[in-house]
Amino acid sequence: MTDGSSSASLTTRSIRVRHRRLVLDLLRENGSLSQADIARKTGLSRTTISTLVSELRSMSVIVEAEPGRASVSAQGGRPPTMLALDDSVGAALGIDFGHSHVRVAVANLAHTILSERYAELDVAGDPESSLDAAALLVQAVLDEAEVERSRVIGAGMGLPGPIDQARGGVASTAVLPGWRLVRAAEEMSARLDLPVELDNDANLGALAETAWGAAQGCANVAYIKASAGIGCGLVVDGRLFRGAQGIAGELGHTVVNEAGLVCYCGRRGCLETVAGAGAVTELVRRSHGDHLTLAGLVALAADGDLSCERALVDIAREIGIAAANVCILLNPQRLVIGGTLAMGGELVARPIREAVDGAARHLTTPSTEVVLGHLGDRAEVLGALALVIRDTTKHLSLRQPVADLS
Repeated sequence: MTDGSSSASLTTRSIRVRHRRLVLDLLRENGSLSQADIARKTGLSRTTISTLVSELRSMSVIVEAEPGRASVSAQGGRPPTMLALDDSVGAALGIDFGHSHVRVAVANLAHTILSERYAELDVAGDPESSLDAAALLVQAVLDEAEVERSRVIGAGMGLPGPIDQARGGVASTAVLPGWRLVRAAEEMSARLDLPVELDNDANLGALAETAWGAAQGCANVAYIKASAGIGCGLVVDGRLFRGAQGIAGELGHTVVNEAGLVCYCGRRGCLETVAGAGAVTELVRRSHGDHLTLAGLVALAADGDLSCERALVDIAREIGIAAANVCILLNPQRLVIGGTLAMGGELVARPIREAVDGAARHLTTPSTEVVLGHLGDRAEVLGALALVIRDTTKHLSLRQPVADLS
């Protein structure tokens, strides 16, 4: 026969544990919150929250948010006292590989960037050296932030191509061919002695902009990254949508002209053949030579170069047609434009917005809002951090005394 008082005590204890976990999850997801914010988001009374906060502070699990550090999330007005997870709870690593660079960052679980490094290198052509270089940068940021590796709960990593989630590597022989046989997540995990979760750059951009950027607060988002290639990250009901094999969102390889140019993927008339970096710079090759990069073209357009302006607008219209189809199929609340092309500002956003609005004219509800990304070229590394920080089931294994919240 069960003692009634013992049963009641266990029930009270389990409720307290659940409430503590709820507070910790909110701080993990939001970075820093006031007690009033926590009460509002949980629906618990302010008295209950005050008690929980006092207990967690006595356990050195949460602390007053430290002013002066650059946070992943830009916060407006600052409440009198903001609370955050203590640095001792853990840290996360983010690794972003582009075609010709790697960016690495370490953050605490309160979303504060503690250290960040960037290096240019031949990622596309030399996977082994790229992984080695990233591992060295990881050690550099950990040393700079004075974070022991034992405190790191995991690493998120991005590559610019479709990802085979089951194998943990690039899924295409056409994109990053040198990486095709490399089990990238496994290789990096071995170098770091940490769990590593891999995703593509567009997915990471979508995750970052949804968590902290231009799509914050939206549950259904499409993020188009237009740089060397064109990818689309999709957030559906608040979670990344990767598709059955992990390769959803390859917008650059949707066919826009069956009689068009042959794409490097082997198909004819893909969006990248008319709107990828090579196609954009080809439009102004006669006037600007063979060595103009996409970033250079965007910069010239911003300075008023008429031919570069025209090239950006024409390309944006092509992307807009494809983006409009995405919006009709998925009906996202917000379409975020990221990548190098987004540096063109309204020259790029306006034609895409017009295409999306035009596709929805027959509807009685407002069309998807088209906005420029807020996080710039750091979106992918911040998304890599978010893979770790936001995925409790895979990464957030809180240590003592946090793990024992009884």
